[in-house]
Amino acid sequence: MHFKNTIIALLFLFLCSCTEKQTIGNLHIKGNINGLKKGTLYIKKIVDTALVAIDTIKIDGDSHFESHLTIQSPEMYFLVIDRGITNSIDDNLPFFAEAGNISIETQLEGYYNKAKITGSKNQKLFEEYKKINSKFKDERLALTEARLTALRFNKLYRIDSIQKLENILLKRSYLFATNFALNNRNSEIAPYIALSEINDINLKYLDTIRKSMSPKVAASFYGKKLTAYYNERKKLEAQQ
Repeated sequence: MHFKNTIIALLFLFLCSCTEKQTIGNLHIKGNINGLKKGTLYIKKIVDTALVAIDTIKIDGDSHFESHLTIQSPEMYFLVIDRGITNSIDDNLPFFAEAGNISIETQLEGYYNKAKITGSKNQKLFEEYKKINSKFKDERLALTEARLTALRFNKLYRIDSIQKLENILLKRSYLFATNFALNNRNSEIAPYIALSEINDINLKYLDTIRKSMSPKVAASFYGKKLTAYYNERKKLEAQQ
C-alpha cells in the first residue's frame, strides 16, 4: 500500500509539473537559427529609451530555441544574437510579439533578411508595411545620391529640383503610413506606426489615427502611448 501511495504521489507531482510548464506565460516563442552552433540569444524590448533583455537563451550545439514569456499587450520585441566571436550589422531582429505561439526561423548568414516569422497578426501587417515602405527608402537613397553627385560636380542648379522631389517623396511616404494606420485601426500596428514612423506629422493626422482606434487598440500599450504623445504635443504646440 505504501508503494502504491508513493507511485500515486509521484504521478500527481508529474502531472502538476507538466501543467505548470504548459501554463507558463501567454507568449510562446519557438525558433531555429540554422548555422548557429554556439552563442547567446537575447529577447529584448524597449523600456523608456533603452533595449532591456527579458530573456536569455544559450545556444550550444543545437540551433533550436524556445522561450516562454508573459506579455500584457502586443509590443515590438527584438531577438538579438551574440555570435560569441564577431558581430554583424543585422544582429537585431525586430518582431511584433503578441499572446500565442510565434515561430522564428532564420539563418546565421542573413540573420535579418532571411527571417521568417509566423504566428503574429501584427507581425504580418508589419511586414506588409515594410515591403511597401522599402520602396520609399530606395527612392530616398537615390535622391540622396543625386544630391551628393550634384554637389561633387558643382551642379548647384540641380539642388532645388532634387529638394522638391525629396519633399514630394516625404509627403507620399507620410500619406502611405497614415492610410496604412487608418486601414488597420483594429490592430496595434496602427498606433505603433504613428509613433515610430510619422510622429512629427501634422497633429491633425495623429488625431485622426488616435480617434479611429478601436477601444481594444486604444487600451493597448501603443494605443495609450499614442494618446499620451498626442496630448503632450497638443499642449506644447498650444504654448508656442
